Amino acid sequence: MNDLDFADRYYAAWNKRDLDGILALYAEDIEFSSPYIAALGFSHDGVIHGKVMLRAYFERALERAPQLTFTPEALLVGARGHTLIYRNHRGEQAAETHEIDGVGLVVRADATYATT
Repeated sequence: MNDLDFADRYYAAWNKRDLDGILALYAEDIEFSSPYIAALGFSHDGVIHGKVMLRAYFERALERAPQLTFTPEALLVGARGHTLIYRNHRGEQAAETHEIDGVGLVVRADATYATT
């Protein structure tokens, strides 16, 4: 799957609130970081490991924001992955940088958010 196809699947899954579709994009041994991970009490350092923890985190995110949607703004492509830049349902800009493995799954992700 190329980067544009990945982005299309990512946004479609999130905007449909399709948790299984979202998780299908990530490897079993995913390392995912976000400041919200610490804020929601999943870890002190903002990093979680593994798809089981990622599922729990994404479930909580979807529960806390039932109106959550993402509007794509840009796709930046690198040597080992890409960065998706988007706006959420509140108009806040965010980005998620993905390192992709040899089969097209995310093995490392870093979610970041604009400050105002």
